[in-house]
Amino acid sequence: MVRAHVPGTHHAVLAGFFGWTLDAFDFFIAVFLFDTLAHQFGVNKKDIVLTTFATLAMRPVGAVLFGLLADRYGRRIPLMCNVIYFSLIELLCGFAPNFTVFLILRALFGIGMGGEWGVGASLAMEAAPRKWRGVLSGILQSGYSIGYLLAAMAARFLLPHWGWRAMFWIGAVPALLALYIRTKVPESQAWKEHKAASTGEVLRVVGKNWRRFAYLVVLMTFMMFLSHGTQDLYPDFLQEVHGVAAAMRANIAIFYNVGAVIGAIIFGLLSQRAGRRKSMMAALAVSLAVIPIWAFSGKLMLLAAGAFVMQIGVQGAWGVIPVHLNELAADSARGLMPGLAYQLGILLASPTNSMEYALRDRVGYRWAIAAFEIVTICALAVLLWFGAEEHGKVFVKGEAA
Repeated sequence: MVRAHVPGTHHAVLAGFFGWTLDAFDFFIAVFLFDTLAHQFGVNKKDIVLTTFATLAMRPVGAVLFGLLADRYGRRIPLMCNVIYFSLIELLCGFAPNFTVFLILRALFGIGMGGEWGVGASLAMEAAPRKWRGVLSGILQSGYSIGYLLAAMAARFLLPHWGWRAMFWIGAVPALLALYIRTKVPESQAWKEHKAASTGEVLRVVGKNWRRFAYLVVLMTFMMFLSHGTQDLYPDFLQEVHGVAAAMRANIAIFYNVGAVIGAIIFGLLSQRAGRRKSMMAALAVSLAVIPIWAFSGKLMLLAAGAFVMQIGVQGAWGVIPVHLNELAADSARGLMPGLAYQLGILLASPTNSMEYALRDRVGYRWAIAAFEIVTICALAVLLWFGAEEHGKVFVKGEAA
């Protein structure tokens, strides 16, 4: 027997979606301000790129903190606290008087960013009916691309009139999401059924599943190489190699993030029929095939088209991640395991921008981003081919006979 309806399912999914969207907006707004911030604080652009490393490197701290809270005390309250925290830090970034303060604030923001995904994804996936998990996973993960798209739109239309500080002040808006979670989102029934008696018990469960957890960390490391390697420096690549103006760079970023949203939903839906791993490998094949156009084309229209298709593939693979990781996680550690694996992956992959930037000096920008992603895609294909899958795992008693 399958449950006909899960009360509050759409609210839980929306809470995770909007949280991840706004979190991604707050991260990516800095990507469009590399030159502006370097000039403002009197430092090299490499120093500003370093702030993205600080954000990414601190995300595992947030995953541990909020993940443990989510497994011990439920999903709702930790998610509310997380949203308020990262909104406040983002607001303070707009008041940073110098580079040192800005760097510290971006590191602190990483704690909030690291905590949101694991808690929001577990809440959403535990509430989602099994037959809809794939497509809802794609919708949830597409929030990251929509956040990037909104950041590009802000850089295109608001930055010239409001200035860089206002871009971070907008980051206070997500705090309103806490009110929505408080009034509309029910607690996870799966958490109620499987909640651990203590924090130590949660950690012991992760320890018993260390092989599965280690696999997830390696998988997420290469998934981070895939996404950040194709997104973070691409606007800078367009500027340095092709001399694309700021407004057009923002337009292209908006365009390829539309492709990212499409890809996440299509391959998330496909994963419900074809399986999680096969769908991710199909998405990776799309990205691999378009690398020649994405990296080496000399015409702006082809570069934009290549970026659009590239992100269909990249975020198509990513659209399966929320459901795949939650299905592979232990029941009583679902708040911690997926989120911590995700954020340890970003910690290990946090030098991505610096590595590509260093490769640029040796082999040129085109080959730097192309070679990096060819190796990444091939490694991911091997990991997925030999990896595990628990498609359709039951989260709640009564969910299936």
